Amino acid sequence: MTNTLERPAASRPPATERVWTRWATAVSPRSIGAVYILVVIVVVFSIALPSTYPTLATVKQVANGYSITALAALALVVPLATRTFDLSFAYVMTLSGVTAAHFVVHGMSAFAAMLLGMLVALVIGVVNGLVVVVMRIDSFIGTLATGSLVQAFIIFFTNAQIISGVELAGGFSQLAQVQIVGLTGPAVYAVVVALVLWFVLEHTVVGRRIYAVGFNPDAARLATIAVDRIRFGGLLVSAGVAGFAGLCLASSISAGSPTAGTAYLLPAFAAVFVGATQLKRGRFNAWGTLIAVVMLGAGTVGLSLSAAPNYAADMFTGVVLIGALAATGLQRRRIRRG
Repeated sequence: MTNTLERPAASRPPATERVWTRWATAVSPRSIGAVYILVVIVVVFSIALPSTYPTLATVKQVANGYSITALAALALVVPLATRTFDLSFAYVMTLSGVTAAHFVVHGMSAFAAMLLGMLVALVIGVVNGLVVVVMRIDSFIGTLATGSLVQAFIIFFTNAQIISGVELAGGFSQLAQVQIVGLTGPAVYAVVVALVLWFVLEHTVVGRRIYAVGFNPDAARLATIAVDRIRFGGLLVSAGVAGFAGLCLASSISAGSPTAGTAYLLPAFAAVFVGATQLKRGRFNAWGTLIAVVMLGAGTVGLSLSAAPNYAADMFTGVVLIGALAATGLQRRRIRRG
């Protein structure tokens, strides 16, 4: 007697058809639209700048020049996956960098100074957690306020002066300036961080709970998921990755600038929201974020090589961010309806 609950073998699509369907979905513009945009950018600038753009030097410029942006964007993946904004990450980058640079200049070993830089970054993460999770202040407003306080402290601590000295040209500079297979350290670190985030988010129970909290926190609470603990942890992860990005930034310029991290605020958010439209539609993810960083870098480098006005790069990033926000919101609404 045939089990009526089982689908008859004759009605199932052939294995080759199922494989083709999966591949068609994977390479669809709805899944990897940024890759197609990247191809268009490369083709356009290669035609316009045939002697300067389609070169290995351009590839290295994008990979190395936007590695700090990649780290900054990856810092936002986990908190945004829990539907929590962290606008303080750029100021955390600055704080960790100036802290490490200050203590290196004053005789501390580079390793110990970097540990202190990471420690102060995590302290800000704890403060963000208290403000957002414990005090129940909206994450957008709360982390913006925290970031403003951090920036005020940085100005007080540095007297608005760049921290520099010959001591920073030694072991401290090697964190970012070391070369690995033709790439600088931060480019390799970004790939490693993305790999760790991908594994945790896609292959662990913690990752599934993070996404559950982001899509429906009320349902997550009913499923006995510790929503507050996960949001608190997301802010700590953001602060930790941002602090490391700040150390790499200070190491790359061999100085502690009191405004170094501010320039990464808009590009990082643009990259992470574009990344949410890639691979895992409507979900913030690490590899999609890296794809978005490469796309933004390719466009910005092309504009720079073509001698475009200084405002063109910011305009390009802003337009991409608006498009990404619209696409991410649409995809999330479709997922909820489904």
